[in-house]
Amino acid sequence: MNYNEILDQSRPYMGNVCKSCPVCNGKACGNRIPGPGAKGSGTVAMRNYDAWQDIYLNMDTLCENKTVDTTFEVFGHTFKYPIFAGPVGAVNNHYGDSYNDVSYNKVLIKGCKEAGILGFTGDGVNPDIMVNSCQIIKENGGMGIPTIKPWHKDTYFEKLQYALNSNSIAIAMDIDASGLAFLKNANPPAGRKTVEELKEIIDQTPVPFIVKGIMTVKGALKAKEAGASAIVVSNHGGRVLDGTPATAQVLEEIVQAVDGSMKVFVDGGIRTGQDVFKALALGADGVLICRPFVNMIYGAQEQGIQVYVDKLASELKDAMEMCGASSLKEITRDMVRCQ
Repeated sequence: MNYNEILDQSRPYMGNVCKSCPVCNGKACGNRIPGPGAKGSGTVAMRNYDAWQDIYLNMDTLCENKTVDTTFEVFGHTFKYPIFAGPVGAVNNHYGDSYNDVSYNKVLIKGCKEAGILGFTGDGVNPDIMVNSCQIIKENGGMGIPTIKPWHKDTYFEKLQYALNSNSIAIAMDIDASGLAFLKNANPPAGRKTVEELKEIIDQTPVPFIVKGIMTVKGALKAKEAGASAIVVSNHGGRVLDGTPATAQVLEEIVQAVDGSMKVFVDGGIRTGQDVFKALALGADGVLICRPFVNMIYGAQEQGIQVYVDKLASELKDAMEMCGASSLKEITRDMVRCQ
């Protein structure tokens, strides 16, 4: 099956809101996907997608005709592509009841590992979500990244033990989840963190720590001060605060500000290998893509993941060949044009 055939196959299983659109741009589902916990109008999710379309590739084929290498190295490991599958939780509520978090993560982590990339797992109010996702990562040789919500530090340290037992190569915190209702109302208090609070958490996390949800230079420098190994430029899929810019609009200034002192990843509306190329040209080390992987899993399990990764890889390689880059390090800012 190809990508579109798997989209077609997924539609009966996606619930009442997601339409498995040929282009996942947030326009058909509005603010109703991913579902419970979403806030606002959904316009930021659409803006995320549209911003990548306003960046153009500068084609240049007057260059050496050699094999393109998409190999990606991070945290002491090598992967086929600079692509991660983003975290998603409560899939049975957000999408359809064909999967729950356990069955979804089993497919996600195994399928991503087989396709040569990494998957992030999500978190939630139910502590079993973290327990099960970390067990799945462990069963796959640590090839996955558990994402812990910005809980009170005592809760974080409880969940950290499960994450460490998974032997995962890194641990993430989606700090932008502070805007979700279940965290706003958590007891003990959860959500926003000072630099000092985040530093205490990072100091007691003995593997690379990724702060997901950075949208400003100031935020990036705070994450650096706290000791983060990497950040994800992210507005939580555009669903926690209306009126924010698209991730593509702030990526370059954040990259310039951190100046290579930490890894910089980006998510939000990235859908094709050309989008991946654009992100790398603006200085990102890698990208996270979330929603299309959900459709692929609901449509064809691990095969769906492989088909989508193959599609992304083919598009990325083609963009590199046509713009004069033979390796990821050769992708430079002058290979794209921003409106």
